[in-house]
Amino acid sequence: MLLPAKAEVARQLRRYRAWERVMLASPQDREVRSTFEDSGYTLCVLMGKRCAREAVDAAERYLRTSLVTYVREQREQGGRPRLAEAVRQGPPPDRRSARQ
Repeated sequence: MLLPAKAEVARQLRRYRAWERVMLASPQDREVRSTFEDSGYTLCVLMGKRCAREAVDAAERYLRTSLVTYVREQREQGGRPRLAEAVRQGPPPDRRSARQ
């Protein structure tokens, strides 16, 4: 399971929280909302989650626990390494033979 550096997670979480405060102060500002959503998306990608709320929770849990504890918790919750889902089984198909 690949995990990001804790320093980067902390930096992105601070960025998300800062934009969250700005967005809550002026929700009508489209540029602020867009930047807030971008920061949430970045956190989602970093933590391998589908929504910003889950990503924030995962980031906070990751930062307050040791690496071994975090991985163990993820496995107990049924979490699998996201990378394993993208790995192909076997070699890629030969495109030339499919055309003939």
